[in-house]
Amino acid sequence: MSISEIQTRITSQSKRSNRAPESTRLIAVSKVQPIERVRAVVESGHRLFGENKVQEAAGKWPALREEFGDIDVHLLGPLQTNKARQAMELFQAIHSVDRPKLATTLARLKDELGHCPDLFIQINTGREDQKAGIAIEDADDFIAEVRALNLPLVGLMCIPPANEEPSLHFALLRKIAQRNDLSELSMGMSGDFESAVAQGATYVRVGSAVFGERDYG
Repeated sequence: MSISEIQTRITSQSKRSNRAPESTRLIAVSKVQPIERVRAVVESGHRLFGENKVQEAAGKWPALREEFGDIDVHLLGPLQTNKARQAMELFQAIHSVDRPKLATTLARLKDELGHCPDLFIQINTGREDQKAGIAIEDADDFIAEVRALNLPLVGLMCIPPANEEPSLHFALLRKIAQRNDLSELSMGMSGDFESAVAQGATYVRVGSAVFGERDYG
């Protein structure tokens, strides 16, 4: 599926949901994708991408930015504190703030560097032990903690369980964001992004539908 086809589906769903089409932005998730596929999407004019690992992004995006100019890249995967400094230099947003230690590290680095990417708190809406994210019952307190550190918190992110109806998780994330006056919602992937748009997503994270299936071999 092409970027333009996905954008058309986002626009159509936005209209059905009485939302402005431009209120949802498409993050093309380029993790583990061959560079020629990524380059083709950049050449098509798209300028917003997502990566799961700091090291992979560091090996890919500086050269592409030098060649093509400004490209926004967002970190979507878990962030280790020892990679936080590098992440703050590479990414325009980090969607996976999920624990107090990481938040305090980012606050210290913000003071040192004089800047910080936009931050999203990841909420574990499915209460899955194997998945990162703040527990639902701890979300409000952690949001307040991150704000007290004077960090640029803009929104929330979630990854629903694979075997559950995603719209229920998207609605829950929206509810948490609304009561905490957060405007950005990072939710929805290749299989459910239209449902996410209907529930208020401001960013959808689409990988395989843009680039084709990943080869982890």
